Parts: sequence; structure tokens; C-alpha cells
Amino acid sequence: MELIDDDGDLFGVVNVVDALVVLLVLAVGVAGVALVFSDDPEPEPDLDSTYATLDVGTQPAYVVEAINEGDTYSPNDVSTMTVTDVHLTPRGNDIGVTLRVELEGELENDGSIAYDGAPLRLGRSLSLNTDRYTLDGRIRAVGDGDALEREETTVVLRDTLTTADAEDVSSGDEVRLAGRTVATIENVTQFATNDPDRRRVFVAATLRTHRQSGDQRFGGNPVRRGQDVRLSTADYTINGRIERVGGELQLGSASTRTVTLRMDDVREDMADALEPGMVEEAGGDTVARVTAVDTRPSLIIATGDNGSVNVVDHPVDREVTLTTRLQVRETVSGPRFKGEPLRQGETVTIDLGTVTVRATVVNVSG
Repeated sequence: MELIDDDGDLFGVVNVVDALVVLLVLAVGVAGVALVFSDDPEPEPDLDSTYATLDVGTQPAYVVEAINEGDTYSPNDVSTMTVTDVHLTPRGNDIGVTLRVELEGELENDGSIAYDGAPLRLGRSLSLNTDRYTLDGRIRAVGDGDALEREETTVVLRDTLTTADAEDVSSGDEVRLAGRTVATIENVTQFATNDPDRRRVFVAATLRTHRQSGDQRFGGNPVRRGQDVRLSTADYTINGRIERVGGELQLGSASTRTVTLRMDDVREDMADALEPGMVEEAGGDTVARVTAVDTRPSLIIATGDNGSVNVVDHPVDREVTLTTRLQVRETVSGPRFKGEPLRQGETVTIDLGTVTVRATVVNVSG
């Protein structure tokens, strides 16, 4: 039998052209099945990374102590978060935590990075779940750099403390949170108040701040005059108000004023204890000096046996006038002594060592 007969049939049965078509269809089918059931892996996605600042709010100390640089979390197979920097600040009784993190994710066609299936937009909430803690925070900044933009900022704080706490405040004291130093006391000056159990304290402190949206921030707030700052050590807590940002603690060094003070109804023994040359010192500087003392009996109105009314000297009480030289700070609203306005009628307190004077301002001159 011929392979192809005179009619063009293969083995006299199937047309050659039809056979070729059938073979072609079978080949395509086999190739398709092989492609579908092939074990070849899908192409790997293109990955890239960037850095973000994550504000995780306030956290208790036991959680903060577990947070460290290098902690990682992967919400899926192509996304990874790595902690690269940790910044802590006091916020009430808890600790404010700001993290710098590296975020790895899938590279999109427009060059952006999709972390956990979504773009890295400001305000987006992200989770950080490790085997030791779980945190949720919001993106505050995205960009280059694995560290937060930190600065050391010196501020002058003012507060009123108990006398015992005021005596505990010392230069070099460190404020530490979860083993990290967040502030250092550089200098301290304290003054007597009208309450013998309380002292007015001015503290120069260096704060470890970080810059966010153009502001230096500490304790979750911008560092500026009038802002409250809480600094707590094992021995005391300062809930101070910022008097000045930058510079050193130089209270009373601007100028010296002559101030006349008066006290009424002073016991004779106390009046006799006041002498010219007595001083109050703070931080090695003389902030007040008594230059003259004038003592006179206080006057009282007495009624005689015959009904007459007379003005006579009090047998014990005295009226004392002090001439003093006080170190003040000159401001646009007038001189200030120990941070308080120095005006006629105001009361000032001077600690002269053996005696504390609380007197009314009669006159302020140059």
C-alpha cells in the first residue's frame, strides 16, 4: 500500500492537509496544558524601602522598656517594618513614644512604595506587633534618614516646690525614661516665698527634643515660652513653665535697683535682728542687700481714763523701713525681682539667712 495515494490521502484514508491541521491543534493543546500545569514560580515583585516617623502616643513604662532599635514586624510576605530610632518624652504619668522606622514594600509603577497593600500617606495608622508588645501609631513624616531629627534645647523653667523638694534639685540631675536620658538639669536657683514651706525655683534644663513640622517638640508640645514642661526624677517632680528658650540662667543680673520696703507691726526682737549689710544669695550671686534700717514704734490709738483719745507708741510692735539694693531683670513691663513684677504696693520676700523679710514695696528707683 502506498503512503499517499493518487487522491492525496494518507494510507488511502485521511487527507494529508486534514492530518496536518489535527496535529497542529494537538500540539497547541499540549503546549497550553504544559504551561498551565508548569511548576515555574511567579516572578518576584520589585521591593524597595523608605523611612517614616511613627507617633505611637503615650505608653506605660513596662511597654516602653521593651521597645528597641532593630525590632521588626512583617504584616505579609512583601512588607517589613524595622525600628531604627526611638525617642521618648514625658507626657503626664505615661511616656510619649516617637519611632523612626524603615518600611519595605512593593514598588509601584509610579515609583511609590505600597506597604501592606496601601500607600504611605501622612496620618495613616500602622501596627507594630512583636512577640513582646503591640503598638499602633500614625505616620507623621516620610523621607530619607534612619534617625529622628534631634536637638538639645536649653530652657529656663519656673515652678514652686516644697522646701524639701527644692533642696533636692541639683545641677547634673538627669531625667530618665526607660533607661534613656531625656533631660538634664544644668543650673538651679531658688528663692523664699510668703509660705515658709515652699520655695520658688528657676531651673535651666537641657531637653532632648526632636523636630517635627518645623517645631522643636518635647512632651508632645512645641518648645516655646509659656509652655508647660514636666520633669520627674526619683526625688522630685518639676511641673514648670518655660520662661525662656535658649541662654543661661541669669536671673537678676540685668541691673540693680534701690528699693524701699516697709513692714508694719513687727515684733521688737525681729526688728532688732535687722541690720545693714545683711544679704540674700542665690547661686553664688547676691540678689538682695540691706543698706539701711529705720525702726520706729508702731502707733496705736489709746483712750485715756478721762475719755480722751490719744495716739501713742505701741509697747512692742515696730514699724520698719528697709533700704535695699535688689538685682532685677528689666522687661518691657518694668523690673522683675525673682521673676515677679517689682511695683509699689507689691509684696516681696527676702531670705536674709537668720530672718525672712516679707515687706511691701514703697518706692523703686534706679
